[in-house]
Amino acid sequence: MQESSQVEPPHPAADVLEHVGYRLKRAHAALRAAMDQVLREHGLTVPQYACLEVLAARPGLSNAELARATFVTRQSMNVVLRGLQDEGLVTRPSTVDRGRARPATLTDEGRRRLDAAQVAVYAVETRMVRALPDGRLAALLADFDRIAEALTD
Repeated sequence: MQESSQVEPPHPAADVLEHVGYRLKRAHAALRAAMDQVLREHGLTVPQYACLEVLAARPGLSNAELARATFVTRQSMNVVLRGLQDEGLVTRPSTVDRGRARPATLTDEGRRRLDAAQVAVYAVETRMVRALPDGRLAALLADFDRIAEALTD
């Protein structure tokens, strides 16, 4: 019988529930649940909302560019875009002169729906930020950036 070796955790922690990764995932799950709840009232999912937000800031992005910006696969973004198109929130040309990328843009209804949903999502973010001690937001954002950079090849 082979003995199992204990690997030292990267920082002091009594158990896995105290690990940085677990706590980050817990915060992410809480944010996702809160966003799911408020977006349901606007007939949107989190990926749909993210797509509308990115398109409002950067109109004309392709499926692949939107997928990268919203952290989903190209296949998933294709489903998201088709759903948004079917609801009249996004438009894409049926053909393009060169290449295969079809740039997406918000429709007037897409902008209206985004504006309404932003109020609810920003209220969630406000609740989240208010939970931080005064003066900690900038440091937290910088820490998130450092974490992402450390894990990116």
